[in-house]
Amino acid sequence: DGEGKAECCLWTPAQYSLPDQKMIIHLWSYLYKHVFRFWVKWILRQLTGKCELQRICDGSKKSSERTLRIEHSLESSKSKVLQSAVHSPEDEVKKYVALIMKEKKIDIHKDTGFALKLQMCLLQITGYKKLYSDVEDLRKCPYNSNNKEHEKELIELWNLLMPHEKLKARITKQWCDIGFQGDDPKTDFRGMGMLGLVNLLYFSKHYTHEARQILVHSNHPKLGYSYAIVGINLTEMAYSLLKNGALKTHFYNLVPSVAQMDHFHRFYCYLACEFDKFWFEEEPESIMYFNQYREKFHEIIKRRLRDHDVVLAL
Repeated sequence: DGEGKAECCLWTPAQYSLPDQKMIIHLWSYLYKHVFRFWVKWILRQLTGKCELQRICDGSKKSSERTLRIEHSLESSKSKVLQSAVHSPEDEVKKYVALIMKEKKIDIHKDTGFALKLQMCLLQITGYKKLYSDVEDLRKCPYNSNNKEHEKELIELWNLLMPHEKLKARITKQWCDIGFQGDDPKTDFRGMGMLGLVNLLYFSKHYTHEARQILVHSNHPKLGYSYAIVGINLTEMAYSLLKNGALKTHFYNLVPSVAQMDHFHRFYCYLACEFDKFWFEEEPESIMYFNQYREKFHEIIKRRLRDHDVVLAL
């Protein structure tokens, strides 16, 4: 009987409802962040003689894992200097490295490699934030048919994809041949603005053979899809992955310092090629199931990005 009573006293998660479990997790997270984390860090500093940032640099290999852990440590710090470091402009990164070392009382002569490691991490962190800002600005820029540069890029897209067929007019049903919905593509760019066009054009310029091949695939009698519309949809996917931070693993592994717009465009090209391959492997019954398969593809990409060693590139 005593043994049975002891078993009844044991706590199991199943004894609590889902809201209760969430509340317990939230409470534990709060206590760790505001109480226990400080003492854990203090004890480890006394044992190792190094601050958390030093321990991360020593214990993590050069990959996204190190930069992600440094980023989390800086953002979780109570120090305004450390918090501000993740938002520093590129030309002030060195200054913030010096400020952090002063704040944490790190002797550059005792830990000779720390400053360079931290500087590289900060360049990646601040570069990612700047890249998102640049991508967002381009997304917010609407396509304007009165803008000669916008019009030039649109016509260039046609010429790259359809080199043997001349566009008969600016407003024409021919645009449907490369996957736009109507006779004027400008209406299809409303969601992603100029970002949608720039991505399509970049793919056609830098991976011309692949872009034309995928355009041919998109005209398949049974498994075909709207090339340009799907392309703009993939722009939205790339943008959302950048915005929610899922692309950090990819960029922190791929770019040793500051990520540029070119790196974002190349990731879009990777998505375009991978989606075409995925679509034909899945063989959907109809284009009507596009959203379902799009979400399945999205989950595959998110799963790949959870790998700290991942690089998704052509």
